[in-house]
Amino acid sequence: MGRAEDRQARQRGARRAARGRSSGGGAGTSGSGTAAADSKSSTGTATASRSEGARKRAAKPKKTGIRRFFTWKKLLGAFFGVILLGMLSFVVLYLVIDIPEGNAAARKQSNVYKYSNGEVIARTGDINREVVDLSKVPEDVQRTFVAAENKSFYKDKGVDFKGTARGVLNTVTGKGKQGGSTITQQYVKNYYLDQDQTVTRKLKELVISLKVDREKTKDDILAGYINTSYYGRGAYGIQAAAQAYYNKDAEKLSVEQGAYLAALLQAPNQYDWALASDTGKKLAKARWNYVLDNMVEEGWLDSGKRAGMKFPTPHTPKPPSGVKGQTGYLIEEAKREVMKAGHLSEKQFEAGGYTITLNIDKKKQQQLEKAVNKKLNAKLDDKKSKADARVQAGAASVDPKTGKVLAMYGGRNYIGHYTNNATRRDYQAASTFKPLILAAALENGSTTQSGTPITANTIYDGTSKRPVVKDGKKVGFAPPNEDGRSYGQVNVQKAMNKSINSVFAQMGVDVGMDNVMETAGKLGMDVEGLQAVPAQTLGSMGASPLEMAGVYATLDNHGKKVTPSIVKSVEHKDRQIDLPDPIGEQVVKRGVADSITSVLTGVVDDGTGHAVRDDEQDVAGKTGTSDDNKSAWFTGYTPKLVTSVGLFGEAPKGDGTYKQGQQVSMKGAGGLPRVDGGSFPAEIWAAYTFNAMGSPSEFDLDTDMGAAIAPTTEPTTQAPQTPTTEPTKPTQKPTETPTKPTETPTTKPPTQTPTTQPPTQDPTTEPPTDDPTQTWIPDPPDDPRRGPGKN
Repeated sequence: MGRAEDRQARQRGARRAARGRSSGGGAGTSGSGTAAADSKSSTGTATASRSEGARKRAAKPKKTGIRRFFTWKKLLGAFFGVILLGMLSFVVLYLVIDIPEGNAAARKQSNVYKYSNGEVIARTGDINREVVDLSKVPEDVQRTFVAAENKSFYKDKGVDFKGTARGVLNTVTGKGKQGGSTITQQYVKNYYLDQDQTVTRKLKELVISLKVDREKTKDDILAGYINTSYYGRGAYGIQAAAQAYYNKDAEKLSVEQGAYLAALLQAPNQYDWALASDTGKKLAKARWNYVLDNMVEEGWLDSGKRAGMKFPTPHTPKPPSGVKGQTGYLIEEAKREVMKAGHLSEKQFEAGGYTITLNIDKKKQQQLEKAVNKKLNAKLDDKKSKADARVQAGAASVDPKTGKVLAMYGGRNYIGHYTNNATRRDYQAASTFKPLILAAALENGSTTQSGTPITANTIYDGTSKRPVVKDGKKVGFAPPNEDGRSYGQVNVQKAMNKSINSVFAQMGVDVGMDNVMETAGKLGMDVEGLQAVPAQTLGSMGASPLEMAGVYATLDNHGKKVTPSIVKSVEHKDRQIDLPDPIGEQVVKRGVADSITSVLTGVVDDGTGHAVRDDEQDVAGKTGTSDDNKSAWFTGYTPKLVTSVGLFGEAPKGDGTYKQGQQVSMKGAGGLPRVDGGSFPAEIWAAYTFNAMGSPSEFDLDTDMGAAIAPTTEPTTQAPQTPTTEPTKPTQKPTETPTKPTETPTTKPPTQTPTTQPPTQDPTTEPPTDDPTQTWIPDPPDDPRRGPGKN
């Protein structure tokens, strides 16, 4: 029976039953029969209905497992229950949490810097803040901060629930801090709370912000915000920031200047014009434009006036008091190193509480300062000579066994010259790069174009402007030697002694410039972003004395990487900072490093570094003089001490000819026609090193080549010679110019002597010339790190 017939049967049965009941049951036998029939029909219908229901229940699957507990109704109920619980919890928090006393100023501390012996160098960290009334700040400057941070400030209730929820979620999930706080919330965080990124702190911030917004006026909140915020350069508050960046009071700030200060709050260190990279400067300008455009959008600034506004370049930073002389350079470098090791923002570091012990040896520091003053500064007269006023000196001294920076010279006075000359990287390394080319050749087992292995004895053509070739073809590079001098056939040792450009340009191509730059990077030079082109063989990349001291210290340390470190230890009551080990892994083979050291002793004994020669002390080193005499170097070492000295030509304030900070020639300084690496830099190095060294020491070298190894035979061909006996180290340094395989190749007629040969063939009897790279060095093709120096 179908469902339709079943339903009709039930309906008919129901009607009959109703009629039967209405007749009172008096229908006799016929009625009884009909009722019985109907009853039977109803019973059948009911039975069929129950059977159909059973079939439906049997067809429908039963809920099992977790489905019995999670239904849409239950989940929806739980969701609203959580919301209700959260609302109740927030109400409880609002009733329980009160606005606390301000604690920002009370928790500030000083940072203490000490010499390696524990003696205090300086204390810094006193709060540089001067609270000013909002009425002292021009109204349009006030609004630059609102436009930068919270355009709805004057309309909102002090909190951004969406931003706060996002911040809480990021904190819970470990994604770090997230922007979105209102000015009120940032003020509460700065003044009432701390910088911890925790859910508890964020919830407190939310509650207190609501209460502060109810109890304080918007002007009070804005005044508190701009007076407690950190702007960089150690400045807390708008008054200190106005002085730090524009040397004026806050009440005299223009809207353009106010917009820059407001932009700084997003990233004070990154946007500080004196410290920012090119990218940082672009970001700072973009943020500045964003602030002013928002002001136009809110009707706070006329669009016509906005169109005529120019970016207000901040003034040169003024160093804090108490950091004059070398002190400022030392503590700034230590601060940089600690912040890097501890992953600290400048704001976190300036909060104070750090005791920083430096590796600086006070005695050696004084000896280095004395050497620079005696050998350079005493010979310069800034008032009478523009050339003298353009000379800047920087130096760094490193222990090659530990990597400790024992002494550093950053400039004549930190107060007058903010840039640290020992760490600046905007001047060319020049010929101090040449040893790294030879190191790459030895490390890679490189050969010349003719297949001859490159060693200290390998013969090259030292002709000035000789075209560099590869696979028989010219590569379009032919650098001149100093003063255009040609040397003819010379071996690598002599080429290093005389710093012959044409030899090392060809060697770089023989080795492969990719290999050269890779080896330089392993030894400690920053080569990131530099093209591997032949021009780099002349040291056209930027480098600092500290960087070059680290590179040469790695050679002195037999090929184990040395990364100079000025910080010995850091202590803080609430934070532990682990410093990296200055001594790293083996980056070049010991034989390679020791061979370079051996070759560099020849530069001192019979080359451009002869000014530092000492009969009792082993010394290795290299001079360098850059394009147009803009920089001059001597980087040298003994077994115990590595020191790099650099002189840089920089136009001072009021030069009259050049823009302040521009790189300029040092020609004529100190009465010299040319300031080269063998003059002032070498003299400073010797005056310092021989006083700081103590007893003489000798190199322990594992090599069979170079000037420090007594040769057994003279080279007879252009191929390198192999000694027939075990190489031995001279027991005493020669007092006369030593005989080396570099002096006169025997391929020349035996009747010729140095006294009868033309000076272009073998000028070995002439006084050692200085670094030929001063004649011409092209600018590096893609070194984004170089730029004008800063005062």
